[in-house]
Amino acid sequence: MENSFEDLIATYIENKVGISEHFLSSELANNLKQNLLNLNKNSLLKTAGIGNSEKLSYDGAIRSDSIYWLDKKNNNAFEIEFFTQIEAFIVYLNESCYAGITGYEFHYSLYESGDFYLKHLDQFKNNPSRKYSMISYLNSDWKESDGGELMIHQLDNNQKISPTQGKTVFFKSDELVHEVLVTQNTRMSITGWLKSD
Repeated sequence: MENSFEDLIATYIENKVGISEHFLSSELANNLKQNLLNLNKNSLLKTAGIGNSEKLSYDGAIRSDSIYWLDKKNNNAFEIEFFTQIEAFIVYLNESCYAGITGYEFHYSLYESGDFYLKHLDQFKNNPSRKYSMISYLNSDWKESDGGELMIHQLDNNQKISPTQGKTVFFKSDELVHEVLVTQNTRMSITGWLKSD
């Protein structure tokens, strides 16, 4: 587990974008994916908004995915296993990088064919508590023709990241403009933020 933590931190220091190819085990990724599919089958996902509770809006021309917030109160064994790993990573990050992270929030994200999310930053103008963004992908057998890449915009180095199962991406929430390119297949992830309140 610590190897995947170090992968995230080392690649983040090198390129402002941390990537671990196997942050989630295949078993955990499969279980989380099945949970997300079940939630979707039961119509429990909600249209994703833009902004926070103080300034929330919905605009399908900017963002077209659906979400469901993970919560320990859900008493879902796989979500709790995911949170346990995130909490271990936060301890590792705080001890090795003095990051000062005190909390987190995560949601499932589902993009159907044709969905996208235009360029944006992850930190709210009226609330700077989100310090780092993390995305863990749940897509097995993803092909280049499926699209749906995470495009991270940097001055001289735009980076296109395929959403393959088990991979986790990590970057500062207030620093990198990014987008989700149009997907041609059902695209699933857990997206969230490490926070300092």
